[in-house]
Amino acid sequence: MDREARNRSLGAAGEIFVVDFERYRLHAAGAKQLSERVEHVAKTKGDGLGYDILSFEENGRERFIEVKTTAFGKETPFYISRNEVEFSKSFSNQFHLYRLFEFRRKPRMFDLEGDVKQLCRLEAISFIAKFI
Repeated sequence: MDREARNRSLGAAGEIFVVDFERYRLHAAGAKQLSERVEHVAKTKGDGLGYDILSFEENGRERFIEVKTTAFGKETPFYISRNEVEFSKSFSNQFHLYRLFEFRRKPRMFDLEGDVKQLCRLEAISFIAKFI
């Protein structure tokens, strides 16, 4: 229970970090109006959309960002839902996975753009079981 709460807290902190980063990125690029429209959709619309943050490219095109945060190193595996994977495929030209790592000590980040299936090796680790 404590571990789950810590993971949830770390994930929420990472999402807030990215909201602030995106607002700064757009504002610094001269897109102040767009920076004000960055939205933490995981909080405002729920966690089932397939992404966490709605942001924008400098030209106004929507950027869908899924945030994965770890206190550990860059190569640490992460969990991703089927919905997030499918969303990344459907919106591959607008989807960004922001990987935050070493978040508690010295936060760093990299961006994977596009279809997660093309960028990562996915391994099934759980199934839903229904009675027959």
